[in-house]
Amino acid sequence: MTPLFLACLALLPILVVGLLLVVLRWPASRAMPFSYITVAALSLFVWQVPTLQVAAATVHGLIVALSLLLIIFGAILLLNTLRESGALKVIRHGFTLISPDRRIQVIVIAWLFGTFIEGSAGFGTPAAVAVPLMVGLGFPPLSAVISGMIIQSTPVSFGALGTPILVGVGKGLMGDPGVERFALAAGYQTLDGQVAWDSFLASIGLKVALVHAAAGTLIPLVVVVVMTRFFGSERSVIAGLRIWKFALFAAFAMTVPYVFVAWLLGPEFPSLIGGLMGLMIVIPSAKHGFLIPKDCWDFPPEDQWGHDWMGTLSVEAVSQNGRSMGLIRAWCPYVLVALFLVATRIPTLGLQSILRSPALTVSWTDIFGTEIDSNIQPLYLPGSIFIFVSLITFFLHAMPRGAYIAAWSRSAKTTLAASIALVFTVPMVQVFIYSAGGARNYDKMPLVLAEGVAVLSGFLWPLFAPLIGGLGAFVAGSNTVSNMMFSLFQFGMGQKIGSDPTWIVALQAVGGAAGNTICVHNVVAASAVAGLAGNEGSVIRKTLPVFLYYAVIAGACGYAIVRYHETGIFSAGSLLLLIMIAALWWWIFQQTRGR
Repeated sequence: MTPLFLACLALLPILVVGLLLVVLRWPASRAMPFSYITVAALSLFVWQVPTLQVAAATVHGLIVALSLLLIIFGAILLLNTLRESGALKVIRHGFTLISPDRRIQVIVIAWLFGTFIEGSAGFGTPAAVAVPLMVGLGFPPLSAVISGMIIQSTPVSFGALGTPILVGVGKGLMGDPGVERFALAAGYQTLDGQVAWDSFLASIGLKVALVHAAAGTLIPLVVVVVMTRFFGSERSVIAGLRIWKFALFAAFAMTVPYVFVAWLLGPEFPSLIGGLMGLMIVIPSAKHGFLIPKDCWDFPPEDQWGHDWMGTLSVEAVSQNGRSMGLIRAWCPYVLVALFLVATRIPTLGLQSILRSPALTVSWTDIFGTEIDSNIQPLYLPGSIFIFVSLITFFLHAMPRGAYIAAWSRSAKTTLAASIALVFTVPMVQVFIYSAGGARNYDKMPLVLAEGVAVLSGFLWPLFAPLIGGLGAFVAGSNTVSNMMFSLFQFGMGQKIGSDPTWIVALQAVGGAAGNTICVHNVVAASAVAGLAGNEGSVIRKTLPVFLYYAVIAGACGYAIVRYHETGIFSAGSLLLLIMIAALWWWIFQQTRGR
């Protein structure tokens, strides 16, 4: 069987997802079982993977799905708790004091607050925090989910204190003799002659940050334009473009410190510190009206919202039963979430080792006699932190017991709606990943796909490297897993075409981050916390162009960089960048002509 034909077969499960979810607009609860059946059939009958291995990968996927459902439940519970206590009403008023303009609010919440949460926790937590917060502030649920997914790009490579770089790229490259020889020859060497992996990974992390800064600068403006185009009364991009100065200011307020932190401190803190510094710069500026246009944009009245905008999560404010509440007290739960996430993710504080200790870990090793292991650390999951903060909020806000019970009941019902989709989505991903080791001796399906693209691309590979990273994140739901799967392959491709392989690995990491914007189980989870189970296809249709923009910009920048020593400033990459800039200006001109 030729590599290209095998790659086409490996692409089938993804095509099934695209056809059913995006084209035919099926809900994920209906579409994902078909995708699971497709990938299982390929594993059993084409790759000839043992039945027990497919079963073990499925069980591992179910365990991962349980972890995601705990995160979803915790996020919804926290929102419902704040709704019942009346804190949401106070928080909503607090945002109007910053700016009543929804364009400003989405930049502050999704771009800056979401980046900070991504830096501290990662693994989809920003959507679990920012999306329900926007819904609670009166955003249409579909708009909140799309906004939350679009920003799952620039900060993701340094999420969870650099896990995608330190763990994903690190585990993907460490131990390979070719990588070690390259690193030693490049001067990354300790006093005892070993590879200085920390410095080597930090150098890759800086390259990742530079490419992200180039591609991610327009993301805040993209979020706003998508929001005004699809959720405004006039369905116009013009209202979004009017805020371009503030959007670029907010972008640079995050990306400039982000790059400097990657340069000076390494891959652990760029998103965390970049998001925090962005909040400290942008919020006071917004309060003083800096670079904010005079028109104040808002969504149309709720009775004019499209039926697909709405979710099952209620957003109306609840009375505080006569109790007054200050802004600080109302915000305390979110402050506690941020503090607990940071405290449990920094190893030197000691909480991480306690919460991830074997005594608090539920493990199943060698499932069904295979080499597949699975474990869950329930107290370390962000969902447990959300639940814990919800309990604190019950006492902090002096809530009536009946109101708190109602919050638990509604949260359980909303989470249940997402369970069917995740029960098939995550096992499908795991069967796809664990498809190596069959009787036909084929590589796992993701690598077969990558090799098929490599056959077609040749020396143009840097243009396609981010797409492969995005593909890995799309199917695996994780930039970290994508980097683990493809980093060594990308490194080898860099050497094969005579380019600096660390730049090719950096492009992999950037594409893997951008792939989170279209990842099916991230979309399912984000939709669930907004009460939008069944509308996953609508989300992906809006975020897919953003992913393609990000991957193409990253690939063009990467190609221009790695070919600079051969072609100078003029190359296929720089030409592609010029074409995209010209197309963007032409599109803006067409949108604004006659207005």
